[in-house]
Amino acid sequence: MATFNYRGRSAAGQEVSGSIEGTSAAAVAGSLADKGVIPLSIEELVPRTGAGTDVGELFQRRRVELTDLVMFSRQMYSLARAGVPILRAFSGLAESTPNRALAKVLLDIADGIGSGQSLATAMARHEKVFSPFYISMIHVGENTGRLDEIFMQLAIHLEREMETRKRISSAFRYPTFVLIAISVAVAVINLVVIPAFSQMFASFHAQLPLPTRILMATSNFFVNYWGWVLALLLGAIIGWRQYIKTERGRLFWDERKIHFPIIGDIIHRALMGRFARSFATMLRAGVPLTTALATVAQVVDNAFVGKWINTMSAGIERGESITRNATQTGLFSPLTLQMMAVGEETGAMDSLLDEVAEFYDREVDYDLKRLADRIEPIMLVVIGALVTVLALGVFLPMWDLANVARK
Repeated sequence: MATFNYRGRSAAGQEVSGSIEGTSAAAVAGSLADKGVIPLSIEELVPRTGAGTDVGELFQRRRVELTDLVMFSRQMYSLARAGVPILRAFSGLAESTPNRALAKVLLDIADGIGSGQSLATAMARHEKVFSPFYISMIHVGENTGRLDEIFMQLAIHLEREMETRKRISSAFRYPTFVLIAISVAVAVINLVVIPAFSQMFASFHAQLPLPTRILMATSNFFVNYWGWVLALLLGAIIGWRQYIKTERGRLFWDERKIHFPIIGDIIHRALMGRFARSFATMLRAGVPLTTALATVAQVVDNAFVGKWINTMSAGIERGESITRNATQTGLFSPLTLQMMAVGEETGAMDSLLDEVAEFYDREVDYDLKRLADRIEPIMLVVIGALVTVLALGVFLPMWDLANVARK
């Protein structure tokens, strides 16, 4: 039998801890429950030999991913629907989850619940894991007694969000690899290939063609100042990242993203789909209109779009309609505005917004499938121009020297 260290709370609410022997963590949890102790954490005491490190710990995930939240939401739906107490549910999930970061978060939430906090309040302490949208939905579920339904809605919402992110990242994977390959090729050519040819050409003391002189000058610049170029590049990247962390910088960058050639429309439609789906989920859960808009403004993860959504919320507080405020933003297509108007008139805004989200998702999916077809010609032109310049710069002087040798 193994030895387990446990931490829990007695029936009187006092925190207790100690060691107990058992065949498994589940058996230990059952023994503690029989004694009236609610386990908060159960850890097996594994004897270590020497100062070695557990190899398995090196492969443990250190952050909570979207897939972890989807699985957690579905598990909480099943446990809440089965009538398992929240405190016991969180303790059990903390023990079974393979993600150590999520396990620590769940144990801390369980500790907060045990000390008298509400579930939403305990989750709000981990804002890097649970978004304001997630916490608002949990708050509504607690107040309405429909926590199991809320967890299922959250799981479905996060699954759709995850699928959208996967499609976008998959579509951009090819052009990203091509750009990286081109950058590496240019660096190798300028730092290794051209200097070798430059020494050979210089030994002939002949007038070199213009493309060759341009290549040699570029190569000499990189060879002599590559340290400065690398330092400036890193400085620019760090400076840019610090700038977009500011409120003004993020607003500037988020506005520019939706106006990029080719990919700007895709980013715009993806943001609108996220807005419609999140807004529909919150309305279906019974969140007040203005509160839902204020929360969704943070969920869309775009400061420019969030600014306009907050403007919509302010207009609704003045008594204006949703459709009118949405029209003034200039973010929505005419078809989307018509569907929102129908939803507002019929009182079925949540179902119509679901249709809007599906509409945007289909457009994003179609645009992503066409993205490779639109980017490939540009990539071919760039690669062709690069190869042409290199070929002319390297082979023109060699042809001239061969002609001179024949004469």
